[in-house]
Amino acid sequence: MTRKRGSARIGLAAALAVWAAPAAAAPLPQWDAAAARALVGAIAAAGADGLDPAHYDAARIEAAIAAGDPAALARTATDAFRRLALDLSGGRVAAARRAGWHIPEAATDPAMIDAALDQAVATGRVGDTLAALAPRHPQYRALRAALAATPAAAAARRETIRVNMERWRWLPRTLEARHLFVNIPGYTLDLVEGGRPAVRHRVIVGKAGTPTARFRTVATAAIINPWWNVPASIVAESVGALVRGRPAVAAARGYRWTRDGAGHLSVRQAPGPGNALGRMKLDMPNPFSIFIHDTPAKALFARNARAFSHGCVRVDGALELAAALTGRSRADIDAVVASGETERIAFPPLPVYVVYLTAVADADGAVAVLPDIYGEDEAVAAALADQVG
Repeated sequence: MTRKRGSARIGLAAALAVWAAPAAAAPLPQWDAAAARALVGAIAAAGADGLDPAHYDAARIEAAIAAGDPAALARTATDAFRRLALDLSGGRVAAARRAGWHIPEAATDPAMIDAALDQAVATGRVGDTLAALAPRHPQYRALRAALAATPAAAAARRETIRVNMERWRWLPRTLEARHLFVNIPGYTLDLVEGGRPAVRHRVIVGKAGTPTARFRTVATAAIINPWWNVPASIVAESVGALVRGRPAVAAARGYRWTRDGAGHLSVRQAPGPGNALGRMKLDMPNPFSIFIHDTPAKALFARNARAFSHGCVRVDGALELAAALTGRSRADIDAVVASGETERIAFPPLPVYVVYLTAVADADGAVAVLPDIYGEDEAVAAALADQVG
């Protein structure tokens, strides 16, 4: 059977529009009663993935089966399959409702969904086909197991697990074998090697008023003894007053400044022990001007709650991280630091994920719930509950 396909790799709303458009009206797969009942079973099982089975109209499918109406069965079953497939593969919550989340929406390919639909109807393996669309990351699987093991009475824990399963559906299905993974509520940075966390560093993240964005970028170098280009917001908040009111003190702290023709102040801080970026920052361009960097305020890493920054991610053991990423020895890195000279040490492009997960599994699969430091879980839970996501 050949059906008109939508263009590949588009978002959820566009995928639904492709199927709804008159031009896409094409013969639907012919569901037999056995395949349709398997779909009803898969819808009932959607709760295991933190989704609400009520969103997928199982009652309409059952009514079409009972009525012996092939056309109604084809419409209702196909619509339900597609919606559940989209939610499992790319997340139920619309991109516009993913507060602070700027990682591109998991790409939805209507042709892939329709190919899965054809396969499911032809083989009758509807449940297995849908299950294969969900994330396979060990963290997702651990959350799924934890949801199954958590009693209904523990409603708050169940909701947190469901919210974080949804967030995993927003991520790419396959993360690169080597990458950096920052979890904001966990105050952690993992260097992942071979698909497994190899080294963990403590981090400081943005405070509630200046939260750290959730995004993906690529790091390409460690900059030793970096200059700090002070953001305009920080100039306005504090550094500008220091420069204007106590210029000698500002100069002693390494600040260098210029004014343009309109008198606007631009400030940089020279490398040194007091530099706000510490002795290292990663070169990781992104539209949020957020970097992973060292800090002179290392005592803050001893605190359990570490949301103190203006948005950047300060990392404990920054020079050890630089050595691991660049392949240089720690002695080599220390020698560059001691020279006082700024040096950019390149390394192969390394994906960086900065995410927000309030339920995480340890190496043994035990799931812990973390403080929702930016208060975002409730909005995700509400969007999951809405009929339209």
